[in-house]
Amino acid sequence: MSGCRVRRWARLFSVRMAAAMLVLIGSATEYSIAKDQRQARAVEFVESRVPGAPVVAIVSLRSQSITVYDANGWIARAPVSSGEKGRETPAGVFSVIQKDADHHSNLYDDAYMPHMQRLTWSGIALHGGVLPGYPASHGCVRMPFDFAARLFDMTQLGLRVIVAPGDAVPVDIAHPALFSPSPEAAALAAERAAEAEQATRKAEQARFAAVAAAREAARARVPVRVAENLLARAREQLAVAEAALDSPDEQLRKEAEQTRTSATRRISDLTAQLAAAQAELEPKLSAVTPAREAAVLAEAARIAATAAAQEAALEPISVFVSRKTQRLYVRRGVQRVMESEITISETDRPIGTHVFTALGRDEDRSKLRWIAVSLDEKGVDRPGQARAALDRITIPSAALERIVKMVSPRSSLTISDEELSTETASDTDFIVVLGGEPQGSLKMRRNGRVTDARYPD
Repeated sequence: MSGCRVRRWARLFSVRMAAAMLVLIGSATEYSIAKDQRQARAVEFVESRVPGAPVVAIVSLRSQSITVYDANGWIARAPVSSGEKGRETPAGVFSVIQKDADHHSNLYDDAYMPHMQRLTWSGIALHGGVLPGYPASHGCVRMPFDFAARLFDMTQLGLRVIVAPGDAVPVDIAHPALFSPSPEAAALAAERAAEAEQATRKAEQARFAAVAAAREAARARVPVRVAENLLARAREQLAVAEAALDSPDEQLRKEAEQTRTSATRRISDLTAQLAAAQAELEPKLSAVTPAREAAVLAEAARIAATAAAQEAALEPISVFVSRKTQRLYVRRGVQRVMESEITISETDRPIGTHVFTALGRDEDRSKLRWIAVSLDEKGVDRPGQARAALDRITIPSAALERIVKMVSPRSSLTISDEELSTETASDTDFIVVLGGEPQGSLKMRRNGRVTDARYPD
């Protein structure tokens, strides 16, 4: 084959290869755009009502999705990408223990993890990331970037995050074993809340009264200042006129005499106006200081009443019951409160893992409204399982008395066959990992930050 023909075939091959590459690039771009559009359509935020504060977020490993709930139902949902094979995101019960809007991984080459919400100190978190449509992370739960940003703004530390093997959903539940505040605690909380509300109203009224008094005094100063300025000008005119009375110019003396007479009359009138304006200003000035002092006292009373109401309402508590250890554990925030032996009937039969969350007080404020989430590997909603688990637990009366004095809205109860995960530390809430599910990411992170989870008696 001649060199000319070889060059011609080479050019033709190059043109065809370039065309093929353009087709591939175009196809990849179209696929990427289509994938982004699918993800955008899959992201939803409730629009039929104003969302409340999130109370629980549920990640479904099977569906590769996350759904966030407030006290009245779901408020946000989106697709996710959990841990790939060998680095699986562990199924279990977690909570948000740290938030960082601009986080970079200290494990994986400074990888960018925007709007990170940490679930374990060993490195598992929710964060924004690329979603290929299947599990692909090193153990974290990736979410669409925009969704992660919005969720970051909605949540607070302590939010319960449940990673379920299946498609778990919260259901309303009522059961005698679910904690209700003691009548005394409920009555005290209601009384303190009413006092705080009344103190807040009084503080607002006192603040408005102080502002109104200052405004009235400022208005009353205007005629005083006007009269003072006009009076000073009239006195200057009088002084000039009196000085001109000694002028050798007769015409000038006559004009000065007229000016003196006019100025004298003007001074008399303005002096009377000033006296009247000062008389009107004085009581308004006198009212400013007491009004301000009353506002300061009312604000101090509001602060004290609010603090008393918060103390009576208490910070939410977390209660964990383990079939494996036959023990009950209580934390308030990340602080260890108590531990107690309990009785679970049929100790050899699995009880499952169930998370109960108190949403708020009922209408008469004597009981709490609860929801339950059962971590069923089949993804079946079975509230009967949660009730059956509660039926099998007996809490000693002494421990129960302490709990009902502390329980409040947003408190939680977790029941599980498992014991506390070693990820549970002195600065986390309870972390429970399902033993029968893959835990690849935890096995890869054994050098993570974990501490002794023992409790004082």
